[in-house]
Amino acid sequence: MTIKKLLIVGGGTSGWMTAAMLSKLTEQKISISLVESDKIGTIGVGEATIPAIKRFNQLLGINEAEFMSATQGTFKLGIQFQNWGALGESYLHGFGKIGRQWDWLSFYQYWLRLNGCNNVSHLDNFSINTQMALRHKFSQPQLDRPQSPLSEIAYAYHFDAGLYGQYLKTLALKQGVNHIEGTIVSVNQHLDNQHIASVKLDNGRELDADLFIDCSGMSGLLIEQCLNTGFEDWNHWLPCDSAMAIATKKDPDLPPCTRSRAHDAGWQWKIPLQHRTGNGHVYSSNFTTREQAQTTLFEHLDTQPLGDINHIRFRTGKRRKSWNKNCVAIGLSAGFLEPLESTSLYLIQTAILRLVKLFPDDNFLQANIDEFNRETDFEMEKIRDFIIAHYKVTRRDDSEFWRYNQHMDIPDSLADKLEMFSAYGRVHRNADELFREESWVQVLIGQGLKPQFADPLLKLKSQKEITMFVNDTEQVIKNNVDNLPSHKEFISQYCRSAL
Repeated sequence: MTIKKLLIVGGGTSGWMTAAMLSKLTEQKISISLVESDKIGTIGVGEATIPAIKRFNQLLGINEAEFMSATQGTFKLGIQFQNWGALGESYLHGFGKIGRQWDWLSFYQYWLRLNGCNNVSHLDNFSINTQMALRHKFSQPQLDRPQSPLSEIAYAYHFDAGLYGQYLKTLALKQGVNHIEGTIVSVNQHLDNQHIASVKLDNGRELDADLFIDCSGMSGLLIEQCLNTGFEDWNHWLPCDSAMAIATKKDPDLPPCTRSRAHDAGWQWKIPLQHRTGNGHVYSSNFTTREQAQTTLFEHLDTQPLGDINHIRFRTGKRRKSWNKNCVAIGLSAGFLEPLESTSLYLIQTAILRLVKLFPDDNFLQANIDEFNRETDFEMEKIRDFIIAHYKVTRRDDSEFWRYNQHMDIPDSLADKLEMFSAYGRVHRNADELFREESWVQVLIGQGLKPQFADPLLKLKSQKEITMFVNDTEQVIKNNVDNLPSHKEFISQYCRSAL
């Protein structure tokens, strides 16, 4: 028998992303309800995304300009990291390509050859995305110019997470999702197989379903409190366990990138929106106090605060099973990775699409569930390794926090990747990993990891040939960026908010 009734427990961004997509793809042939309580707040600080969010919105049929106007959105070309490799240093992890391919080697290998001779400018100058971000320019990719770097522009969004949730809520309700207000007070299970049978609300109403989606946040109301699934803690690799967020007045420069500035015991984000700026400080309570973390945050705000500060405690890690029995955890209920690389909404998105790909019938075949969990674990672990690399690959030793990060043990999977890069500058990745070669290269070089040797194939090119190729690439990118409008101008003409 097919699944007839599906209940989403919890609203927020994860709940309404799930409701909007599942109602769209099932074409109202499955009864979908979402229950949420107005007494339970949402974290709602996931305001930065990666380019994959465009595919999610396109599947929903969302008009980009309309959506960005409704959510006070701006464009994001990458993330600028300050003080991570060493105090005073900065680099950009930009989306998209670095330079251009020449024969058998990636562009950055030629750059490494010249960098070893101190005969080349910063790597940020060789990507259309990073140059646009640094100069506060923006354009959508110009696909009618396939030979130009302008055709390779990759972007994501900054937006107000609360407004995005409301936008998707409106869409989901139009697509037939049943919205129920209430607080869950108990969960009932079938006696024979311990599958979830129903949830009971504080008004006495009971909601049954065949399949339950847990979007209840870090508490894991169904996946953990009811099913006792277990949690795999990664705090020893990612010691930050606290965050505080606050909105400030809008940034008049409106840079098209997120900024991450490292501090003595964590890091601070800055996300420019049309109506305000999102700010926050992620830190480790083992290396600083809440009071000191708050002082650090306020000392580095660029614009005047608006409203109250929001304090958040979290555990980095994942559920031992994201799918257990007839319950699928999506969002924070499935696990948490700090928002250093803006992957929170991406993990919601891929979990939803993975569920669609492996959608069950009422047999709940275990092999199907196991495959969902295997793919989820792989994805989470690879993203985890990438985030750990930001902390591990550093020359900072000016605080106890950074000394701990420098000397901590790391997963074997990351150790192997760092060893290969430190030898010849090569990046080995599995095809299904989120972060591509360019991402690893920008972060590892940006953090100060220099390969010991040049790729042996570089010897087949002369120093003069390489220099001409690299310099020409830099000039072409600069010339193209020169003629682009500012990010602020593009926003004003394309998607200025009426709010």
